[in-house]
Amino acid sequence: MFGYYRLASAVPQLRVADVDYNVDQLMDGFRKAAEQKAAAVVFPELSITGYSCGDLFFQPRLREAALDGLRRFAEATEGSGTIAVAGLPFLHEDALYNTAAVIQSGRVLALVPKTVLPNYREFYEKRQFTSGRKLGTGTKEAKVNGAYIPFGTEIIFQDAASSFSFGVEICEDLWSVIPPSSGLALQGARAIFNPSAGTELTGKAAYRRELVKQQSGRCLCAYVLSSAGVHESTTDTVFGGHSLIADNGRLAAEGERFGRESSLILADVDFERLAAARLSESSFNDSKSLSPAGNALHLTLPAEVPAPPGLEYAFNPARPFLPSPAHRPERCEEIIAIQTAGLAKRMEHTDARRLVIGISGGLDSTLALLICERACRALKRPASDILAVTMPGFGTTDRTHDNALTMCRLLGAELREIPISECCLRHFGDIGHDPAERTTTYENVQARERTQILMDLANKTGGLVVGTGDLSEIALGWSTYNGDHMSMYAVNCSIPKTLIRCLIEHIAGESSPELAATLADINNTPVSPELLPPSGDGSIEQRTEDVLGPYDLHDFFLFHFIKYGAEPDKILYLAEHAFRGEFQPDFIRRCLGIFIRRFFRQQFKRSCMPDGPKVGTIALSPRGDWRMPSDACGTVWEKDISHR
Repeated sequence: MFGYYRLASAVPQLRVADVDYNVDQLMDGFRKAAEQKAAAVVFPELSITGYSCGDLFFQPRLREAALDGLRRFAEATEGSGTIAVAGLPFLHEDALYNTAAVIQSGRVLALVPKTVLPNYREFYEKRQFTSGRKLGTGTKEAKVNGAYIPFGTEIIFQDAASSFSFGVEICEDLWSVIPPSSGLALQGARAIFNPSAGTELTGKAAYRRELVKQQSGRCLCAYVLSSAGVHESTTDTVFGGHSLIADNGRLAAEGERFGRESSLILADVDFERLAAARLSESSFNDSKSLSPAGNALHLTLPAEVPAPPGLEYAFNPARPFLPSPAHRPERCEEIIAIQTAGLAKRMEHTDARRLVIGISGGLDSTLALLICERACRALKRPASDILAVTMPGFGTTDRTHDNALTMCRLLGAELREIPISECCLRHFGDIGHDPAERTTTYENVQARERTQILMDLANKTGGLVVGTGDLSEIALGWSTYNGDHMSMYAVNCSIPKTLIRCLIEHIAGESSPELAATLADINNTPVSPELLPPSGDGSIEQRTEDVLGPYDLHDFFLFHFIKYGAEPDKILYLAEHAFRGEFQPDFIRRCLGIFIRRFFRQQFKRSCMPDGPKVGTIALSPRGDWRMPSDACGTVWEKDISHR
């Protein structure tokens, strides 16, 4: 569903050279994977016979038993669309090959030979096997149990009606200088299946894990590896049964090593997302000339590949912009360092004597002020070079005002307070607006008045106006054109709202108790532009998320819409899964409608947004990341929402 397919890596119990027993175990593993609606399940290298048979591979009886076992295993898959990849020795034209059989719905579709044969201390496969390179270019045919099937290293298996496609390489192939999977990916394989049999040595599992992750990221693909388990021969080495599934550089699933029982791991992988990543990564398509598709056989699968009924094994975080807890401190510091370096460079280039920033006591201006302090520190300049301006107006509350004052005092910034209410009332009179009418005009006059003050102070002091608006607001156009929309350098322009809280929390953890307490209260303050008068008890009346919907949802929409070009119905499906129990489906749909409408209708603000540092893979700068005309129509996307 929506391009998701469930991939499985199985490590069965085996007996070395006991084909009947091994096939029974393969059949059991296949049945379990098929019951889980796996599109494909990968078994270890030479799993029909066992990998560690040594010179027994020269015995015709073992090879005959392996072919008969392959036939029996294939018959057991009859009626199922789940694909199985299992290994066996295969004799072809007086040469013995280490092969992977690709099986679906009762048929052996093809045999893929191993390309790179190990030739070092614990392995000496060249004694028994011949490299698939000996077959030459193109794909041959081999007779297997009375039927001729494709036999070669360049075969792309693909589903005719979907984005599902894959190729196969075997164990050592991955460890080579140029893995065959690189060429397979360039020729259209969106997943790579690797039946493997790696021994366990100190540190080797970590290296194998990184290889799988890196290759999946380099090839923009899914990568499934199943390695032979502990029941292989332990004459000189031990096998650990390492099973891995990676998805475009991320480890999606990993099995425990050294298990005594058969094991199965699963991961739901978005193949449409992989296709979208390849479309936007020009370096991937530029590399296609290195591996022309002319020699590859594109083999259409005979049966429909099953799709998972849900996303039980999918990585679908509700807050995709947040770093994982394990890496959060490191990633937060890296993001802050990028923001700081960008602002420091702009200060040097413009020879700015001051940093001028409007401080409201809200999230965005708080992070921007913290970055200003870091930039001054990096340039060995005092924090007093920051001119922090608080400009209370009709909607300013004591809570945000007090937090702004406290924060500026603790950081050492120069603070000026310039109330704007009287100026705005005079302006209302000049333009003939009744201040009792709390319209967009009432709000925007305040935002533009504040921006004018900051710009004029920058001129007066030789300063640089630091913008505070974040990526979420930029995406939704939630800013006043030529008001808070404008600055001289926008340090938060690629930081979404959900990430801003995370960054402030990180900085609070390194701050004095008083500053940490102030930052914590700012993080807990409702998001508001404070342009409408507060409620009777003095609390914030105007809450942004009451109007737009939660930023948690909008950041989720933004991530999938921009990064992977997900269609609205798919975004809804993913959001309903990610926020199950948190937001109702109808509410999510309404919020997505708001996001789509505002994203298209507010592009004109992004078309002239100020410079600012990019910190992640998503940004909306019109100069580099997002090229869209200001009058582009979003009807096609809005219809998807209304018709669902």
